[in-house]
Amino acid sequence: MSYYYVAATIILTVYGQVVIKWQAGKVGVLLTEDGVSFSLLLRLVFNPWVLSGLLAAFFASLSWIAAMTRLPLSHAYPFMSLAFVLVMFLSALFFHEPLTWPKVVGMTCIVTGIVIGSQG
Repeated sequence: MSYYYVAATIILTVYGQVVIKWQAGKVGVLLTEDGVSFSLLLRLVFNPWVLSGLLAAFFASLSWIAAMTRLPLSHAYPFMSLAFVLVMFLSALFFHEPLTWPKVVGMTCIVTGIVIGSQG
């Protein structure tokens, strides 16, 4: 059950990141040479999708707390790196961000590190 909490934390975190990126990309540039556009910021803050991303972050925190009651931090935390991997692939899929060989090699190193680090 402990790993379900870690998985839920990762999934909720990734969901929040992807949804916020999706909605932020729709409103335009928030930070310009003139400063922060507070009207755009307010539109984003009250956007239902952005609110769902923020709510996902809250539930990810609750799930992480549950995981921490059952697993050592040094064992569970490396799994959070899987969020980087998922975000990289989802950003390529949904936002057409480049998926380059250096990124793939870097992510392979992360996953290898997770496998090695979770052994003991």
